[in-house]
Amino acid sequence: MSLAYLNGDFKALEECQVSVLDRGFIFGDAVYELIPVYNNKPFQLARHLKRLARSLNEIAIQTPHDDQQWQGIIQSLIDHYEQEQCSIYIQITRGVAARDHAYPKSVAPTVFVMVNPWPTASDTYLTQGLSAVTLEDIRWDRCDIKVTSLLANVMMKQQAVNQQAHETLLVRDGVVLEGSSSNVFVVQAGQVFTAEKNHLILPGITRDVVIDLLQQCSIRLIERAVSIEDLKCADEIWITSSTKECLPITLLNGQAVGDARPGKYWRQVYDAFQTMKSL
Repeated sequence: MSLAYLNGDFKALEECQVSVLDRGFIFGDAVYELIPVYNNKPFQLARHLKRLARSLNEIAIQTPHDDQQWQGIIQSLIDHYEQEQCSIYIQITRGVAARDHAYPKSVAPTVFVMVNPWPTASDTYLTQGLSAVTLEDIRWDRCDIKVTSLLANVMMKQQAVNQQAHETLLVRDGVVLEGSSSNVFVVQAGQVFTAEKNHLILPGITRDVVIDLLQQCSIRLIERAVSIEDLKCADEIWITSSTKECLPITLLNGQAVGDARPGKYWRQVYDAFQTMKSL
């Protein structure tokens, strides 16, 4: 039985029910967070909870739990799941109210937390890399908020799938921002580039961890706009996310990236990430 948490109660996932008038269902008026779990411990929990609190604040939903309460809920689910590696999914909606665009008053948020199995990366991804395509970014202008209304991301991800690719890299005004479900790093001449944080990219936790590891590995990082031309000339391209960790892109729009193999800088960072997970 998969245990979940819904509005103060732990129950079987199959028994969790939410009203059809929940604003998360009606409007996508909700935020979410996904936290990796390694060795029964939530990874970078403080950073994830800080981002969750920021997302809630940006859309004016009061935080339903403090950090200590979140930690208790999350650890209870991990302990029941009995797998050393998994992920925790948190979703908070504005709550249940009559359908109206304006924020309702005095409505309690809906709080849902569940455990997901960990998606193990294929050995092929690590030895041969992944493929990606580029598309014009059609999302809204507040990509820095981790909201559940992800239809544009879903549509652009599907276009990658339709082309037998793994990810879509999003381009706006000639600048590469991020992937449909990832952040993007580009290597040129021994230097690593990634888009700086702003309202057009999600402030990825794994992105920040990789930046920390680059510093530890004495690899120079430059946070600045990465043009589509930079992408075409890249020696290496990586994507990062909580579930992907850090994976290499070796084929872009049907063309080889570098020598079409995972690069040495990616390998250095990937190995450092695996070490960090085990601590």
